[in-house]
Amino acid sequence: MKLSLCTIAKNEEAALPKCLGSVRNVVDEIIVLDTGSGDRTVEVAKQFGAKVYHYQWCNDFSAARNEALKYVTGDWILVLDADETLTAEIVPQIKEVIESPEYLLINLVRHEVGAEQSPYSLVSRLFRNHPNICFSRPYHALVDDSVSSIILREPNWEVGYLQRVAILHTGYQQSAIAEQNKYVKAQTAMEGFLATHPSDPYVCSKLGALYVQVGKVSEGIELLQRGIASKLTNDDILYELHYHLGIAYSKNQDPQQAVFHYQIATKLHIHPLLKLGAYNNLGNLIKEKGDLRGAKTAYEITLRIDPSFAIGHYNLGMTLKQEGLFAEAIASYQQAIKLNPYYAEAYQNLGVVLLKLGQVPSSMTAFKNAIALHEKQNPDEALRLRSGLQEMGFL
Repeated sequence: MKLSLCTIAKNEEAALPKCLGSVRNVVDEIIVLDTGSGDRTVEVAKQFGAKVYHYQWCNDFSAARNEALKYVTGDWILVLDADETLTAEIVPQIKEVIESPEYLLINLVRHEVGAEQSPYSLVSRLFRNHPNICFSRPYHALVDDSVSSIILREPNWEVGYLQRVAILHTGYQQSAIAEQNKYVKAQTAMEGFLATHPSDPYVCSKLGALYVQVGKVSEGIELLQRGIASKLTNDDILYELHYHLGIAYSKNQDPQQAVFHYQIATKLHIHPLLKLGAYNNLGNLIKEKGDLRGAKTAYEITLRIDPSFAIGHYNLGMTLKQEGLFAEAIASYQQAIKLNPYYAEAYQNLGVVLLKLGQVPSSMTAFKNAIALHEKQNPDEALRLRSGLQEMGFL
């Protein structure tokens, strides 16, 4: 089976080499649709052997993605954005699954690198080159609607997913969001779609979550609840609706409602990796209520799901510290730092526990690492920490 990469790009000369490099020896064809770049995006794409086409951007991701599909000649299509890369570990599974005759669509697990809330998502990015598959929705474009319609007419097809992480996505890091003005673009596109599809659960989920993220919490709650009330959704979208309601009610200082929605989210039948955010946030709320055992259980579940979840190790360490289990807390902080060497809070709390145990030299090393990282990430905290240590006579 011939596999084609399909991507749209605008002013992505910096990110594109990593994206295309990750698939150079995997796909048989690279299609890049340039939507009006003013930099070297086109030149970079051609250096990787891409066939480059041009399209006038119209603030509709689906329209652009569908235009790109017109030029694909492969039997299967892999869709990546410029800020995404394919993991090497998933390649053998992709090569195997596209030889299976029953699949129309294969969902892929995407790691949202740097995302504070939802570290994983499931995306419909690998599908057969079927003439009736197309993208819909102007933002967060997806092929699911057309795939569902095809399966109703052609029930021989199946939808599957690969268990392991397939895509690494850096676009949700705060610097990338600010640089590309992503919130404004997303809100404009989704509000236009919502005007004609007022109860669409997918857009209610995405736009509602965005409203909560930018501080329009009441509007976000209304949309998220509207999405649930529509009853036209699947468990994946239902998870997102309840998960983001948990975040919204936490911001509204209503922990009881937040816990209620997180608990519903964790019970839905979806890929376990997608539940990390709900279990982690549930643990935080339970810990705030003083239930350290319940919080520890929630964090331990996150680590059974994903042992590389650095935030889970850190939060478990915080709970163990409160329980007075200092040796275990140190081990958790050290594991968090091993997984994320830039974890300032983990260094800081490691320093606190080491100091409690009288291990002053090791404690000062941890505190100095925390200060150095805070100076880049949170200068006010770096100043507060340094001043506190000076007052205690350690610096």
